[in-house]
Amino acid sequence: MEKTLVVFYSYSGIGRRAAQLLASHHGWPLGEIHDVHRRAGFAGGLRCVLDSLLRRRPPIRYEGPEPGDFDAVVIVSPVWAYQMAGPMRTFLSENAGRLRRVAQITTMNGAGAANAVAEAARLLHAAPILTAEFLVREIEDGSGTSRLLAFGDALASASLAQPPERRAMTEADLSQPMSH
Repeated sequence: MEKTLVVFYSYSGIGRRAAQLLASHHGWPLGEIHDVHRRAGFAGGLRCVLDSLLRRRPPIRYEGPEPGDFDAVVIVSPVWAYQMAGPMRTFLSENAGRLRRVAQITTMNGAGAANAVAEAARLLHAAPILTAEFLVREIEDGSGTSRLLAFGDALASASLAQPPERRAMTEADLSQPMSH
């Protein structure tokens, strides 16, 4: 049986909500990335933007199961200033060699998911095996729930024993039958 872990970073609570829904629906464990330095107030928001624009890797603390013990890891993270959130960048940089297969969920207000996916591919030296993007409002109002659960279903039914493809599977691929 394939083992899957959901690892999330959430500044506003949106990524946490998406990760918890996905994990609870599929019975997957959760890991959480925490900032070592709080991001409260104006200064914290400014640090978010600067970390993204400058592609900084801020110090983090990870709480959860060992990611290397899983066949697949789903990362859930926001986009900041059209880039991957700095704490997720740090997590991927520190764990790239231990992650067998990575699927990616990106939350955002408007745009930037493609940049986050491209950065994950660079850091991992392989494209994520499945990607999806969600607007913040889709998580807040629940309108993205069926798509989120379909993402998990597609990942669960995919054969993770196969070598990873070098392109990211997109939501358009979800409508295609999965090969086992």
